Amino acid sequence: MTHSTGIEPTLPDSRTSAPRSKTLQERIDEFPWWVGGIFIIAIGAFHLVTTQTSFGEALNFIRIGIGITITTTLYAYSIALVIGLVAGLGRISRNVVVRNLATLYVELIRGIPILVLIFYIALVAVPDSLGIFKTAGAWLTSVGLGFIGQPLAAIDNDSISLNVRAIIALSVTYGAFLAEIFRAGIQSIGKGQMEAARSLGMSYGQAMRYVILPQAIRNVLPALGNDFVAMVKDSSLVSVLAVRDITQVARLYAGRTFRFREAYTILAILYLGMTLILSILVRVLERRLHGDSRK
Repeated sequence: MTHSTGIEPTLPDSRTSAPRSKTLQERIDEFPWWVGGIFIIAIGAFHLVTTQTSFGEALNFIRIGIGITITTTLYAYSIALVIGLVAGLGRISRNVVVRNLATLYVELIRGIPILVLIFYIALVAVPDSLGIFKTAGAWLTSVGLGFIGQPLAAIDNDSISLNVRAIIALSVTYGAFLAEIFRAGIQSIGKGQMEAARSLGMSYGQAMRYVILPQAIRNVLPALGNDFVAMVKDSSLVSVLAVRDITQVARLYAGRTFRFREAYTILAILYLGMTLILSILVRVLERRLHGDSRK
């Protein structure tokens, strides 16, 4: 004889488990209308360049600086990645000196405007560093190490071009921002991962290299991509050092022809095109990463 518990089992209703179709209003609200705005801007830009000679001439002149803009950004971001990774690891280091030095670097850089940092690093820090190298080279030569000292002593202020100084300034500046991204990514990995790796006999460095960092970098890739897009835009600031990127070339064109509307319209369109393409690539990467993580 069975006893009833008074609770009847319920079966899932196929009508409630089926996905609800979106209403027309929801589809209208979720539609990316901004893409239409970008499309209209693209058509307008194409019309200006193809129908008005002044805009076509401005484009032909300004596009010369695209190569400098791209190479400056790529070199600076590559160096910034290394600086950011080292500083990010320093921020979570157990060594008090290393941790405080990394924190000092991050807080100093983040507390000063990028334009001021570009001026300071390019026109003050780099020349002062060269002076230190020259002094060290002279000393090494005096103690009989001329094969090392003479090349250092021969370094002068003119040996470092403004393009190189701009790359150094951007990389040092963005290294602080990337350091915080790496720090957050590493700390997002559960402590159990490190404990499990150490229990398998790995050293701290091995566990960080083979277990923690691969997962952390995967998590922060979208943020790194967003910072790369931001650096493309901030690279326009190196024009203050007379680096012939597209911003500097546009300024030269406007100053020579007094066609300010044409010069700065083309400049804005070029930056918009580069950042939109990069932003789309970052979104595709982010969707693929999220899709893989759900598998």
